[in-house]
Amino acid sequence: MTSFSELGSPSPGSTAWRALLALAVVFVLLATTGWTAIRSHRGDSDPLSVSVNAWRHGALDGHALPDPYASPRFLGRWLDSLTKAQRDRLVHRYPLVVGNLNGAPAALRYRANRIALAQARDIERRRMHNGELTPLGRHDAGRRMHRYEDLLSGKRQILSFDPSGPGRAAEVFGDLAHASRVSVVVPGVDTNILTFQKSDRPYTATVGMARALYHDERTEAPDTRTAVIAWADYTSPAGIGMDAATGKLAAQGALRLRALVNGLPEAARVSLMCHSYGSVVCGVAARDLPSKVTDIAVAGSPGMRADRASDLGSDRRVWAMRDSGDWIQDIPHLEVGGLGHGADPLSSGFGARVLSAAGAEGHAGYFTPGTTSLDNFARVGVGRVKTVSCGDGAACTAGLS
Repeated sequence: MTSFSELGSPSPGSTAWRALLALAVVFVLLATTGWTAIRSHRGDSDPLSVSVNAWRHGALDGHALPDPYASPRFLGRWLDSLTKAQRDRLVHRYPLVVGNLNGAPAALRYRANRIALAQARDIERRRMHNGELTPLGRHDAGRRMHRYEDLLSGKRQILSFDPSGPGRAAEVFGDLAHASRVSVVVPGVDTNILTFQKSDRPYTATVGMARALYHDERTEAPDTRTAVIAWADYTSPAGIGMDAATGKLAAQGALRLRALVNGLPEAARVSLMCHSYGSVVCGVAARDLPSKVTDIAVAGSPGMRADRASDLGSDRRVWAMRDSGDWIQDIPHLEVGGLGHGADPLSSGFGARVLSAAGAEGHAGYFTPGTTSLDNFARVGVGRVKTVSCGDGAACTAGLS
């Protein structure tokens, strides 16, 4: 990644000079959009922490419960050793813990999260009529209550749920337990429980992105057992401020992404589809991902905190795309004092395979049905990598078997 010492003494008109001017613009932007903002921190009294604390002090038939953050493989074996009645008791006593337990069977997590969502919905319904709250507070309670009701509707498969703070969630499309191909959609800034899905412009939200990708993968490979995860299960930056310009939240998100991947079926091949700041999360996570992750595809990336694609795993294919009208291309692709996310994944020196983003239209349109960008994501996801459409002048399928 570029440092001040590497820039030397830039002359006006030079590439380094333009980079420093662009960086100055970022500093001004940060100063006006959250440089001094103090983010709320999750405390010991948030719902998930309370549930985890109860689990740590709980027991099942006289035996202490294991660390809920133990390895997914260990937790999976432990759950397999229990009877159905014992698992049922855990689901009803600790729904938030079981619903977020990497290594637990997907069906068990779906069931636990339905209970947790129903409990959270009832809490927000009461808050809607709490006279001690401001009108804005009651309005927010109503929005959350309706979101939880929507997540409870039909046969939705909620893989994780946490109502604490801005809220987090993940949803599965397809049969995750038996999938041979799993794609994980990792979104960018301003992702929380209320923006997890949108009625207006649905394909700019995590659920719409994942749903569109799942349908496109099914069209591309109807005989392949596929599943797609809408993964909004990390704390993303709120707006284009300091958090979006640094890697702190990406590092925290990377830990959660690795835990998710480690808990996916061992036989499945996994692809990460990372948008905007989500590509920073994927880049940080990549160093320690298991070999089941075969591909990382990024769109509208500000950088992956890596100098070159080979830094993300020598046996892993890295793909990148960007629409010509995407504003992200104008940010400085460098890292100075912790600000910025490093090299441009589309640059020739980075070494990613460049995909066409035809039809995407701007920063938020990569998952819109009918676009080449979505088709390319789907082809990567189902392993049909020799059929992707390359970017202009790129030979992105060279050397593929």
